[in-house]
Amino acid sequence: MAEEDKKFSKQIIGKTIVSKTGKRFGEVGDVIFETRSGELIHMVLINPTSYCEKLELEKDKEGNLLVPFSSVIAIGDFMVISEEDII
Repeated sequence: MAEEDKKFSKQIIGKTIVSKTGKRFGEVGDVIFETRSGELIHMVLINPTSYCEKLELEKDKEGNLLVPFSSVIAIGDFMVISEEDII
């Protein structure tokens, strides 16, 4: 991975999550990762929209919606996800 492709968690937290079709999901509140490997597992969704509350997304112990990190397509001004990968 090239140095410019690396992102720190503080650069990801707070970004708006949208699908590639432009549907808004909410913002990244936190990132859940595997401590041994460092693999990113989920993003905790804050300020979820009514659209994503209708989806049957996984939830954490506190009831926060989780978006699998594997669904991320691009990170820029927005966090773009593939909706097909989470439904």
